Amino acid sequence: MPLSRLNDEQRRAATAPAGRNLIIASAGTGKTSTIVGRIAHLLQQGIPPEKILLLTFTNKAAGEMVQRLKHYFPAQTVDRIEAGTFHAVCYRWLKARLPQSTLKQPGELKTLFRSIYEKRDLKRLGYETQPFSPAYLYELYQLYQNAALESFDQWFLERYPEHEAWMDIYLDICQEYEATKEEYGFLSFNDLLLKVKSRLEEGEQIGFDEVLVDEYQDTNTLQGALIDALEPASLFCVGDYDQSIYAFNGANIANIATFTERYAEARVYTLRTNYRSGAAILALANRVIERNERIYPKELIVGRAGESHPPKLLIYEELFEQYQSIASMIAESATPHSDMAVIFRNNASADGIEASLRERGVPCRRKGGTSFFEAKEVKFLLDLCSLLVNPRDMMAFIHIFEYGKGVGTAMAKEIFQCLIHFGEGDLRRGLLKPAVTTLPKLNPNKNTQLGLFDDDLEIGSVTRFAHMEMEEEIRAHPLLKHPRLGQDGVRFFIEFYRFYRSIDRSQRPATILRKAAASPLYQSVVAMLSAQRARLKSGELDPEKEEQARERILRKARLLTDLATHYSDLHRFVNAMILGGGEMSEGEGVNLLTVHASKGLEFAEVYVIDLMDGRFPNRKLMERTGSLEEERRLFYVAVTRAKERLYLSMARYDRVKKIDFKPSPFLEEAGLIRSDQGPASSPKRV
Repeated sequence: MPLSRLNDEQRRAATAPAGRNLIIASAGTGKTSTIVGRIAHLLQQGIPPEKILLLTFTNKAAGEMVQRLKHYFPAQTVDRIEAGTFHAVCYRWLKARLPQSTLKQPGELKTLFRSIYEKRDLKRLGYETQPFSPAYLYELYQLYQNAALESFDQWFLERYPEHEAWMDIYLDICQEYEATKEEYGFLSFNDLLLKVKSRLEEGEQIGFDEVLVDEYQDTNTLQGALIDALEPASLFCVGDYDQSIYAFNGANIANIATFTERYAEARVYTLRTNYRSGAAILALANRVIERNERIYPKELIVGRAGESHPPKLLIYEELFEQYQSIASMIAESATPHSDMAVIFRNNASADGIEASLRERGVPCRRKGGTSFFEAKEVKFLLDLCSLLVNPRDMMAFIHIFEYGKGVGTAMAKEIFQCLIHFGEGDLRRGLLKPAVTTLPKLNPNKNTQLGLFDDDLEIGSVTRFAHMEMEEEIRAHPLLKHPRLGQDGVRFFIEFYRFYRSIDRSQRPATILRKAAASPLYQSVVAMLSAQRARLKSGELDPEKEEQARERILRKARLLTDLATHYSDLHRFVNAMILGGGEMSEGEGVNLLTVHASKGLEFAEVYVIDLMDGRFPNRKLMERTGSLEEERRLFYVAVTRAKERLYLSMARYDRVKKIDFKPSPFLEEAGLIRSDQGPASSPKRV
């Protein structure tokens, strides 16, 4: 049975008397086994399974616990347990009571909110403070619903007193939004919890004998209020205040911190034995996290046998050198790739390490987001390079010309065939110095059943482009006779022609990429992609998002260019980037994870990178919604993912942005550097 597999601490918690029980389960101490043991104990005590509610933060977590229980109890018994996320459980309960309601996705409701906002002409009011955009006001309203019990205006003005002039309008927008949802029967994810809570407070009962809550430290104010509204006979909350890392999403650490104050008869159990990490890794983690206020005293005990490797600090002169060196260490490591992880505070850090791993042919998988090499802005630049290496690479050419407005795949293929024809098999000659000036036969075998109606292209009149500015050699180019080539296609062709003309075949990869990134050709692609990524569902363009998207795109171009500086031969560069690594973001490989994505996972070998003040801790996020204490908890989560080997790394300088870095304060707190000691020569392993 599950209880027989528990240690003494876990068993005491799992068999606690009914009541208000809080289990402090630090990293690697077996919280899942304890929860499964608790449910088994309840079933053995005769509690009906339908009287047990298990609340988790992912349906996957609930499913895994249910599957474990099925090893010991009949499936028909276990399946009667109510288990799932807060939203899933509330949705199932409401479905029978509000059959006409429809659950709507956040994007759809954001569009509804914007339509209500935009009915008001706020610009005419002329207040000194600019109003929040509809998108930002919507996000604030969603955060308020999760994070507060007071009125919206009271919560809002405590944070943004300079917006008091707009408060009545903001309130009116939110009230109309709620009324519209009610009229059409729309439910948001927040509504699921709010409506269940409201019905319970009005007297409806669900009646669970015990409610179990996983990851209790991540509950928000609304979820905490819902748990109280359920009024269960017994409550079993499992969490670790040192792993509360979702304040940006509304999580309220006070839920776990004030547990014994809110429930006078509360019992607290602490799981102290860590089965994941070696002694030296645990000691480092504890040295840092003890700087935070100790809400519940705890001291971790090493329960893991085997050799303990001391954590190592790696210090590098330059940011990209850090990524290159770590990629080399990973390539030379005997640890299986799937049991290695690179953990970072910000997603931008992943691009450099992914690019460096690709260069060495090391497979990796990036959880969430798009692989660096699959990003459209990176693929475009690599396609340009591929075409320079192999001018007969028709697919690279098509991928490039698909960005031409009004071109499309079929037309891009025809343009390629024309240029090869003009150059008598040589794309560059056909583009810059065409030897043949007649259009080729593109569909030599007429077949009306297949839609091939034109044997020969009729020559188009070049005079239709007479008003467009272009060099005479472009104006005389035979491609302009193509009858289906429009003005937008010609503009794209002109920029492609000019870029190709600027490239000498002997130039180094980094020089080619710098010219490409600065070219009007690439800038048109940047403009198109950034506009696409900033387009709201209503069709409106968000200027702030557009600028952010543009900066991210250009950052990737700079990173690829930086990577190219290590190559003198374009062919070798293209081979390493495109062919050498295979598909890097699927299947088995080194795990590239943000700290948030790493939570709950464990690996034999872990690299926590970019440990510079400003990056980790992230000072910008701290100013908005975070705190140094939360950043310290993030560091604690990151380092406790490591079972055997832990590497912490930092760089002193970013050559691209010309920024000097200082070490993260967490490195000093960990005892790896002294406050009066600057980073030593790179790399240094302590």
